[in-house]
Amino acid sequence: MRHRHLDHQRYTLAAIDDVIARGRWTDWADLRRAARAETPLLDRIERVCRACIHDPYAQRHHFWMHYVQARRRRDTA
Repeated sequence: MRHRHLDHQRYTLAAIDDVIARGRWTDWADLRRAARAETPLLDRIERVCRACIHDPYAQRHHFWMHYVQARRRRDTA
């Protein structure tokens, strides 16, 4: 996915937010693969989601926050 207003392909905070908010299934799969390969990416995903977690309609951000939490529980078990 080509991120709005971004001319690079790294997962910056803005790029993560764009993928979560506007991405399609394949974009989400790419983000998940990147998060599995690069564990510090989970911190950035959590940071993006935490900014939207107060909004009950931000379901995509809630989904990704739950993904990060589940991933961390799995990694510590």
